[in-house]
Amino acid sequence: MVAAPAARHPRAQQVMAALDQVMDPEMPGVSLVALGMVHAVDVGRERIHISLLPTFVGCPALDVMRAQAVKAVSQATGVEPHEIVVEYTSAVPWTSDRVAPSCYRALTSRGIAPPPRVTENVMTEMPPMACPWCGSTDTESEGVFGPTACRSIYYCRACRNPFEAMKPV
Repeated sequence: MVAAPAARHPRAQQVMAALDQVMDPEMPGVSLVALGMVHAVDVGRERIHISLLPTFVGCPALDVMRAQAVKAVSQATGVEPHEIVVEYTSAVPWTSDRVAPSCYRALTSRGIAPPPRVTENVMTEMPPMACPWCGSTDTESEGVFGPTACRSIYYCRACRNPFEAMKPV
């Protein structure tokens, strides 16, 4: 398998470019590549095998992302959809540290606070979450359960806006 970030085969580069156009349906404007979900790409003569890391195991968008990935890769490479295999793997865990800087900008521009960088104690001592609207860290958690499994709800005391925040993992 060709590790996704170091894909050198021309078709593997096409695959990565296509996957960079597939957006997470729950976070518009954020691609599978920017989220750090692409684990590996194996390009054969007639078949393409893609391994993705799920951000959350129970994510309801996994089937949608798989279908969108197959469609995008088929269109980009000319390989028939039935010859493209997209699977989710737990070979290594996805962590929010895999999120690319471009993803941080995309999330913030859409009013979602990006996840803080993971440290040893981030799960027990959550750092202040910066408001994506005004940048203040004078914020408070309104609840760990947001509209999706990967986000929480916060309130900014400075600008008085509610906002969603991507959970660190």
